[in-house]
Amino acid sequence: MQKTDITSFPVPAPVKDNWQFAEVWIEPMLSPPYILLLLGDESGRCQIFDPAKGYAVIFKSSSYDEAQHWLLEDEYEPIEGRLSSSEL
Repeated sequence: MQKTDITSFPVPAPVKDNWQFAEVWIEPMLSPPYILLLLGDESGRCQIFDPAKGYAVIFKSSSYDEAQHWLLEDEYEPIEGRLSSSEL
């Protein structure tokens, strides 16, 4: 009988250390809500990560507005507040 280790966690995708802010977005119509993470970098580019898929990048954009539009189009809503890298 083959055993599967269910206690280990997937290794997160490497993220460059030039991110400026992070936002959490949720799909509130699901229970529990589905969560995505948006990171913005120094040059204004954004990436959206899916924690449920090992933090895989599911969307890249050249601007915050483009990333926000993509999330709103899929009916995600931002959690109030933004985490800035300078706050850490």
